[in-house]
Amino acid sequence: MNITRRAAIGALALPLAAPRLARAQTFPDQPIRMIVPFAAGGPADLIARVTARVMSERLGKPIVVEARAGAGGAIGVDAAAKARPDGHTIVMASSGAIVILPHLQASMPYDPQKDLAPITQVLAVPQIIAIAPNLGPKNLAELVAMAKARPGALSFGSAGVGSSLHMAGELLKIRAGIDIVHIPYRGAAPAVTDLLAGRIQMLAADVPALLPHVQGGSVPALAVTAEQRLGILPNLPTAIEAGVPGMVSETWYGLLGPSGIPADRLRILAEAAQAALRDTQTRDALIAQGGRIVGSNPEDFANFIRQTSTTWGEVVRANNIKLD
Repeated sequence: MNITRRAAIGALALPLAAPRLARAQTFPDQPIRMIVPFAAGGPADLIARVTARVMSERLGKPIVVEARAGAGGAIGVDAAAKARPDGHTIVMASSGAIVILPHLQASMPYDPQKDLAPITQVLAVPQIIAIAPNLGPKNLAELVAMAKARPGALSFGSAGVGSSLHMAGELLKIRAGIDIVHIPYRGAAPAVTDLLAGRIQMLAADVPALLPHVQGGSVPALAVTAEQRLGILPNLPTAIEAGVPGMVSETWYGLLGPSGIPADRLRILAEAAQAALRDTQTRDALIAQGGRIVGSNPEDFANFIRQTSTTWGEVVRANNIKLD
């Protein structure tokens, strides 16, 4: 084939490719709505706002952060799942409404793995396993030994049935082979208060909830439920290091949209979020939450959701957990 003929064929192909390229280049063509399924001012809201700042700059359109709280995050996630799948509505969801609640409720308004399109996992925040000041154990192995010697005598608090704090305690029961009693609270703050007062014996809470008390020496921390130690608490061992294999639990936050968003738009959104996570100011704000920055692609995030959903489903069934 001569050069002239190849050029002519290439010219004929251009109009076929141009519409796809044009669609990608004109997205977004309006402001993007980022739903936060929790009240304004909380961790999810902060994570959404610091991420949205650079995403907006990258995309060239404003990102409007909208709080839609209720039902453990399910109301806001449902609003995103039912939005028009054009990429202009996304949600900064947390793990509870995506991989925990569906195993606790017989009926959900959405199917996380069918009705939502993963974009990127933004942040993973592990829990600190802490005990009441006068309980006695110096490390996690001693706590496990105490619990095994006194089945059902020790209690652990949580932010409510089905919360990530609750599930961390239930996972500890399975991984360590202990019998401890769950005491649910309406949020992490009152659980921390009762831990400090000795009204509960232990608590696995997200790093920001316990960090000031751990650093101030008012509560003993035994381990962190991450695969690696935290930079802000380098001397605190992981639960795995402390002798409890497979004890990994994190509250994660990630961006998703309604199922059906075109692949090129998902990629554009993911790349904008990943650019935000490379920004120094954004990284500093997120690391201050005690978390691990992720920035996965849509495919890896989808696989992660499937894997963690399987894990928490097994925990729910093994411990017969039910919502009241």
